[in-house]
Amino acid sequence: MSAVRGPGDDRPDSMHTLVMITHVVYALHAFALVSGLAGSMLLLLSFLASIPSIVAVVINYVKRDAVRGTWLESHFRWQIRTFWFALLWVVVSIALLITVFGAIFGVIILMASSVWVIYRIVRGWWVLLHGRTLPMPVER
Repeated sequence: MSAVRGPGDDRPDSMHTLVMITHVVYALHAFALVSGLAGSMLLLLSFLASIPSIVAVVINYVKRDAVRGTWLESHFRWQIRTFWFALLWVVVSIALLITVFGAIFGVIILMASSVWVIYRIVRGWWVLLHGRTLPMPVER
């Protein structure tokens, strides 16, 4: 495993541009959540179904190789995992919502997942603003 480069490192593919792209991805996710809040109380569904969030995760995958081995790699992983785990919880919630007995659990899971997504966006963006990495699982 290669060493993670810090915020002061310069690379030919413009670290400044990659930092700006990472900010844009957080902004797209935040925009999706805010627009969901204005439109309905189901923030998580708005986050996943909205075009800004889909564009954000596509940007993550397209630029993933450019950030590999840099301090931004942890942010891209954080953003991608936030999207896919949120999608998983939406699917579970919808499955529960269509059953009479599981409906209350589906609503609870949607609400808890929405709070979790908000936390992930706020924490990730805050850490990015301070030029730090997010925790990444140790590879075996």
